Amino acid sequence: MVSRTTADAKGDVVVLLIGMRINQFRAVRLWLPVMLAMLRMLRELVKAPERGLLGHVLLTASPRTYYVVQYWESKEKLYAYATAPDAFHHKAWATVNHKERTGKLRGQVGIWHETYIVPEGSYESVYGDMPAFGLAAAHGQIPLERRGRYAKDRFAHRTQQAPVAEKTG
Repeated sequence: MVSRTTADAKGDVVVLLIGMRINQFRAVRLWLPVMLAMLRMLRELVKAPERGLLGHVLLTASPRTYYVVQYWESKEKLYAYATAPDAFHHKAWATVNHKERTGKLRGQVGIWHETYIVPEGSYESVYGDMPAFGLAAAHGQIPLERRGRYAKDRFAHRTQQAPVAEKTG
């Protein structure tokens, strides 16, 4: 393991934070299915890499709040999964919407998500004596020196693109 590494992300990075908050611990019958649905969707996505999930990290913010940081291949693949009728997300979201409309979830469990499209040049990473984690697990891990020793150098890194031929005439 190289001691200092960085993520080998190229281009824009798509990050989805999605989670839940248990508002009433005693309402297990309402919040447990939400938690299990989150895990089932992750299993579905891991088994179908063509859907575009590159990697994820499960986190606990508190005994009440759980979330997943997800790294996606593109916003188009994220949108496609979110709206795909054959994906478990479609069924789970329909169930949540029904329970919210009927007031069955009100105050018992909270759900949330935030999506970020991070342009190239607006992210950087460094990992010291770490296996691939987070962005590096999703996009690959390279020695730090390949992107720059300092954060300002890593922010300045741009993917090399083939030059566009000029039109003549």
